[in-house]
Formats: sequence, C-alpha cells, structure tokens
Amino acid sequence: MSVREALRNAPVITDVPGLRLLRVGDGWDLVRTPAAIGVLALAHLRATGATIGPVLYDGPHERLYYVIGTGTAGTWAGLPVRHLSNNSWLVAPGPGQLDDWFGGWYELPDDDTLTDADTLRAALQHPYATASLKATSR
Repeated sequence: MSVREALRNAPVITDVPGLRLLRVGDGWDLVRTPAAIGVLALAHLRATGATIGPVLYDGPHERLYYVIGTGTAGTWAGLPVRHLSNNSWLVAPGPGQLDDWFGGWYELPDDDTLTDADTLRAALQHPYATASLKATSR
C-alpha cells in the first residue's frame, strides 16, 4: 500500500485537525534524519535524478522522515539517523497539508514509489551533506 493510500485510511488524530496516525513496518519503513542533513541529502537526490519516495518534514522537531522498503535499511553506522520499522507509528499530516508550524510532505508520490535505502545512505554520506554535521557539532 502506498503512503498516500495509507494516509487516506489512517485514523485521524482528533486533538489536532489534519493529522493522522500511520503504522510503520507494513510494506515500508522510515529513516529519520535531522533536518540539517536530511534536506541536503534530499537536494542531492533531486540533483542526481534519484527516485524519491515520500519525505516528511517534521517542523517542531526539525527532522525529515524518508520512506524506504521494509527490510532494506542495512546499517546506518556513523550517521545521525534512526531506522523505524515494526511497532512504530508516525504522526503525519494529510496529503495536502503543509504549514509553518508542523511542516508537511516534501515528496509524496501518487504511487508506491519508495526511496532506495542504499541511495539514501550514499546521499547522507555525501560530503555536501556531512559538512552540515561538522558545522552543527561545533
């Protein structure tokens, strides 16, 4: 099931209009990155013409969530990421929602396109992206 379809079927969080609760690990997993490196990796993926699946920007926590295939994560040693899979949930806005407070979807394909985990890992390890890590760790 595509993330867009999962969003349509996900339970709505009644306390905050427009937000939904998505179950992770059923056909797709997530890789959570700090926004500082994640946005640069996204720019690199776009510039190289890589296939990009859904990417969610979480404004309050300054994080990006990349959707990858279940079981494809491999190792993320040395990178400031967290792999989320079975028994994880994601609070996400509906498909059209993008605002200054919450953030929203930077990418949300109409089909079941996912970001390739190896391609994402390479983008996160690219000197262009890792320079932001060095700058923020000072």
